[in-house]
This record gives sequence, C-alpha cells and structure tokens, in this order.
Amino acid sequence: MFKSPDVLWLNTNTYLKRFNLPIIKYLSRQVSIGQWEYEQNQDEGCSLEGAIALLDDYLTMTKKPVHLIGHSTGGLLGLLYARQHPEKIKSLTLLGVGVNPSIDWVEYYYNLRKNFPCSRETILTRLSHHLFHYQNHYYQKAFVNILDKALLYSLSPHSLYKSEEISKGGIEKPLMVCGSAEDGIIPCQDIEQWQPHLKQEDYLCLINQNSHFFHYLSPQCVGQQILKFLKATSQTADKKPLPETSRKGIYHK
Repeated sequence: MFKSPDVLWLNTNTYLKRFNLPIIKYLSRQVSIGQWEYEQNQDEGCSLEGAIALLDDYLTMTKKPVHLIGHSTGGLLGLLYARQHPEKIKSLTLLGVGVNPSIDWVEYYYNLRKNFPCSRETILTRLSHHLFHYQNHYYQKAFVNILDKALLYSLSPHSLYKSEEISKGGIEKPLMVCGSAEDGIIPCQDIEQWQPHLKQEDYLCLINQNSHFFHYLSPQCVGQQILKFLKATSQTADKKPLPETSRKGIYHK
C-alpha cells in the first residue's frame, strides 16, 4: 500500500541528487521524508511547466498536502508549484534560492562562458570551486566530471543564448528561505532581500558556510533549522502561538 511522506525533497538533476543525501538522511530520523525526481533525457526540451505538471500528478496521488524542500532549481520548481497549487502543500523550504528565484548555478556557468575565453573544462573547474570550495585536485576533477554531465540534464530555464526571469515574491503558505553566508553563486544579499516578501510566520536564515551546496557540507546545521521551521509550521496549523525564535529574519551564523 502506498504511503505518502509528510516531507518531499525535490530533485531536478540526477547527477546532483547525491549531494542531497546527507541532509535527507539527517531529516529522516525525525520526519517522514521522500524524494521526487524529475528525469530529462537529451532529446527532451527543458520545461519547468512540464515538471510542474508531473509533480502535480504525484501530489494528486498522495491525496494530502506535504512540506516541499528544494535546493537551487529544485527550489525554483517548488516555488512555482506552490504559487499555482497552494492547497496541495503545507510549507516550502528554499535552499540557495535568491530573491530573483531564476538565478542559479547554470546561469552562472553561462555567464562565465560569455565573459571568459577559456575552455569548457577550465570554466567548469572554476565553477566547481564556487559550488563546493574543495581545494583537493582529485575532488575538483571529480566535480568537474559531475557538472559536465549535470549541465546536459539541467531543468534550469537558462541557456547560452538567453536567460529567463521569474517574478519575485513569496507564497501563500509558510515559507523558509535558507542560504550560505559566503555563497559565490547566490550572495547573502540576495537571501536578505527576501525580507520584504516574507510573512510573519516565514523563516529566513544564513548558514556560516562558503559553498553553494552548503546543505551538503553542513547537513546537521541546515537540518536543525529546517526541523525548527517544520515544528513551528505545525504549531501554526494547530493554531498555537509561534515561539519568538520562529519569527522571520532569523539568522544562524
């Protein structure tokens, strides 16, 4: 018998989902969490609308609202879905998604390609440093290989020829926005500028990390903040007063 999870992690790239596993494992100790994955082959066009429709098919099957979590493009997918189908979610957690939600590591890569006359491998090496901040040559080479493949299957709305813009703003349901204090892709200023779009019950936090994949390098720290948000959201649903630590604009450094 199918049993739907309470929390759903959105994966939008099969080559990057491994970096979500540490925090998913951490969260699974306290909440029922599942993974939803969008898979795209090289013959398919990139379509956020198509991914939204597939996600809606799944959540219709679960027959109950869930808490959505997504990093980068996964977060963008969750944001667009939450705006269209607020009745099917309990809350949304965005990791590494700035106030301009369409900006992601793929757009950063294409900007490097346009502005620096270097080889693809050189650009990917520079990109991998910004994403993971590993100095070890062995790890750098491994990350370059992963990113090279990940680009082919990215759901990002960007390409070498154009960049898409998506409107700023939050959602009807509770929202958590979490970023890295020294992220080279989504600067902390882009996270802080979410403030005017947040409701009283929403969360905003910065983690003391210098990597775009901060949830991979600090799964316990990020996981603790997510669990605090989910607990506060449940209290709100039960019409209990929010504790002072659940107000918007909470920073963890």
